[in-house]
Amino acid sequence: MEKLDLAKQYKSYYTAKTKPELIDIEKAQYLSLTGKGDPSARAFADRIQALYATAYTIKFIFKEQGKDFVVPKLEGLWWYDEERFAALSFDETPAVVPRSEWEYRLLIRMPDFVSRQEVASAIDAVVSKKNIRLAKAITLHEMTEGKAVQMLHIGPFEKEPDTLKQLLEFTQARQLQKNGLHHEIYLSDFRKTSSDKLKTILREPVK
Repeated sequence: MEKLDLAKQYKSYYTAKTKPELIDIEKAQYLSLTGKGDPSARAFADRIQALYATAYTIKFIFKEQGKDFVVPKLEGLWWYDEERFAALSFDETPAVVPRSEWEYRLLIRMPDFVSRQEVASAIDAVVSKKNIRLAKAITLHEMTEGKAVQMLHIGPFEKEPDTLKQLLEFTQARQLQKNGLHHEIYLSDFRKTSSDKLKTILREPVK
């Protein structure tokens, strides 16, 4: 039995070039868990643990039905209080907005055949068998990102402003405007990969 691999099925979603490009993103659904604060804090790591525990429980539910799939890469949407930190371009925000003020929605994409019923069953199992009570806050989140500019960032997260500046210049040259939340797809496991080798897709919805 061949596993469904969303990274192969939706190759354009999980790949990016080392220069800005304009793309169009299809509707998708995700396991989702929100939070706020420094991504180096324990709360952020706990949310990743809860998401992956639930994702793998869903995977095994479907594996028993003959519909196995590869658990995709971690993703994140990031935002902040735009009234408090007004008039910032998206390349300025990492340096200006304190880490404690960032809000986020962590995501793991799910196949279309996963329903809210299986998600609820998986959450119950994760809470009861693994005692990860944070899983109760997980939802099945739908998103249609649509038009976006993106670029592959290689290197540490603190160097992202350099890549974001290139995205901003690309956006301004085409008279495009921001139309959604900053989106990151973590192609590398940042818990195990040296910072200089990290690969992250940076994506900005536009109109």
